[in-house]
Amino acid sequence: MRILTLVMGTVLAFGFSAEVIAAEVLRAYGPGGPLPAMKEAAAEFGKLYNVAVEVTAGPTGNWLNKAKEDADLIFSGAEYMMTDFIKAMEGRIDESTVESLYLRPSAILVRPGNPKGIKKFEGLLKPSIKVLVVQGAGQAALWEDMAGRKGDIRTVRALRKNIVTYAANSAEARKAWIENTTLDAWIIWNIWQIANKELADLVPVSKEYRIYRDCGIALTQQGKDKESAQRFIAFLKSKTGRQIFAKWGWMSQ
Repeated sequence: MRILTLVMGTVLAFGFSAEVIAAEVLRAYGPGGPLPAMKEAAAEFGKLYNVAVEVTAGPTGNWLNKAKEDADLIFSGAEYMMTDFIKAMEGRIDESTVESLYLRPSAILVRPGNPKGIKKFEGLLKPSIKVLVVQGAGQAALWEDMAGRKGDIRTVRALRKNIVTYAANSAEARKAWIENTTLDAWIIWNIWQIANKELADLVPVSKEYRIYRDCGIALTQQGKDKESAQRFIAFLKSKTGRQIFAKWGWMSQ
């Protein structure tokens, strides 16, 4: 009893509660796109169930080895990305638990105030417009998919001619957008403008050129045996989870 009292006294002396110390920890890994929504959902889930969900996001190479050691959940930014994660995690993901959560549409980001007056996708095809695209990380072939939607090779040719920077991922693209102010437009998902409103304005893409990709989540072999990990996925699909993702630009129907 005396030992327990000393431990509790130490806990309180450092400003923690016994409840916080006792909280279960889940670890989730994935790309940067879904991060704002995933972090907010993790925080809300933690308040409700006293389970700390540590969310790590960014380029896969930055977290893959750690995820192999301790991941309970893996989230993605596209279906093909989840398939790549299943392979990269070398059997540690339970493929039967993959859940497709919410879609987001492709969009065009422009400089604040839209100085080049780009009002629609066709505006990217005008001579001298400098376009930034992301070549991977959930956006592989995105610009080509958009340009080729109507089956007109001239659109693909014109857009490619105007692309001046091919970023490996969204974080690299954001850095390029900040450092190279000659870039006029940035093809990416709408969610990036919501998370970076001070950097760009958003130009919606019409249905004839719009592409959608989703955020998905899956349990690892370690996580599938944890009731709290299964409950977190259920929370992401709940009304509260939908509202959080909608706040960050995801389609929540």
